[in-house]
Amino acid sequence: MRAQDVMTSPPITVGPDTPVIEIARLLVERGISAVPVVDTSGRAVGIVSEGDLLRRSEIGTERPRSQWLELLLDRSVQAADFSKAHGQFARDVMTRDVISVSPDTGLGEIAQILEQRRIKRVPVVRDGVPIGIVSRANLLRGLVASARQPSSPPAGGGDLALRSALENRLRDEAWIDLSRLNIVVSDGVVHLWGVVRSEEQRRALRVAAEGTSGVREVVDHLSRDWFPGSTG
Repeated sequence: MRAQDVMTSPPITVGPDTPVIEIARLLVERGISAVPVVDTSGRAVGIVSEGDLLRRSEIGTERPRSQWLELLLDRSVQAADFSKAHGQFARDVMTRDVISVSPDTGLGEIAQILEQRRIKRVPVVRDGVPIGIVSRANLLRGLVASARQPSSPPAGGGDLALRSALENRLRDEAWIDLSRLNIVVSDGVVHLWGVVRSEEQRRALRVAAEGTSGVREVVDHLSRDWFPGSTG
């Protein structure tokens, strides 16, 4: 399996001028750990993760250092820490050296990158533009999906074609937010991961998947996002 088979797509992105407080709220509300930062052309210029927002002056978590240690540290390190603690916009706190992969990168290579770099997720980039995110959770979902082996190969052009067909079918539907959904297809079996706000949404997703030509089976891993006023 490759990045394009398990990535969460489309990725949620922000601009360099997005306020830090809005980014923090976005991470909390969407249940994600990072967002790519893109310029006006859509190309990735950085990434803001939970780790970039841990040391903040507003909540008293700015990194304390003794005076003698400050004398030993490179001034550029001190300046970078100051920006992380006090910066008000994405451009001030983002990590600029973005580690990314291509849609065709194998999951084994991605797992190695996450392990060696000690990161939790990596953007999937095509021609400099983020098209998805692969996290540790996405890798585990790929593992779960690969464990189910049907007796014959899928029809309709393979797993990637099935995933694309289902995503295209859902793309213009107002009742579902694709950024909260992760579709993994393995040997014609569609695995639905993500968050739904009602049982009607869950049912409609299954109907859409089952109605996609070539799908052999649909496995529901969806979780319910309970909030005031929800029904079903």
